[in-house]
Formats: sequence, structure tokens, C-alpha cells
Amino acid sequence: METPDAKLDLIWGIEEIGKMIGRNYQQTYHMVRAGKLPMVKQVGERYVASRGKLIAFFMEDAA
Repeated sequence: METPDAKLDLIWGIEEIGKMIGRNYQQTYHMVRAGKLPMVKQVGERYVASRGKLIAFFMEDAA
């Protein structure tokens, strides 16, 4: 059975987001807090991002 997170393709937590973009926890946290990853949203005390939006953001940035 597919979970809602899998269906929405969400990445939860700074550490997991960092793994996705090839950065460590501190680098990723700084990027999020500085507004350099606008697709990352804070939900309560956690951060969440769409895998598809992260990929699109970096693909657009590389073009």
C-alpha cells in the first residue's frame, strides 16, 4: 500500500533534504534559513519539500 508521503513525493527533514541536494545538515539548514531553497516549507518544527520541486529548481538553475 502506498503511503500519502510517497504519493506526494515529500522529503521530510533538513537531513533528508540535504541528502537529496548533496549537502550536509548545516549547509542545508543555512540555505533554507537564507531563503535559497524557497520550495522548502516549515511545518511545525520540521521542514518538508517536494522531491519534484527540488529537482525542477536545480535543473532550472543549471540551464
